Amino acid sequence: MKTVNVSGLKNNPSEALRMAHEDLVLVMNRNEPDALMIGLKSAKIIGMPGVRKALATALFKDGELSLARSAKLADMPLANFIAHVSRLGIPVINQTAEEVQDDMDTLEQWLKQA
Repeated sequence: MKTVNVSGLKNNPSEALRMAHEDLVLVMNRNEPDALMIGLKSAKIIGMPGVRKALATALFKDGELSLARSAKLADMPLANFIAHVSRLGIPVINQTAEEVQDDMDTLEQWLKQA
């Protein structure tokens, strides 16, 4: 196991990531263990059944990844990923009522011009 302190992580995150590709990296904060970095590929976690899909779903739900990038991470066609998150009750489009009304108004204006 390798260690890095918080300031070292802040100053050179790439080095910490490189270390995590080889081994577990313990992040120390004021001489106390604070976090553990695990290289997903080197630990072969990312290849375990369901991990990619679960990670992609969580990142999409939290707004950290777009729909398309989440589908790619999950190694799923976009339509299948949309069906997957829909089954879980995760909205694919997240708009307020006002945003929906604005879109409908724009659509009506566009249709009048056509």
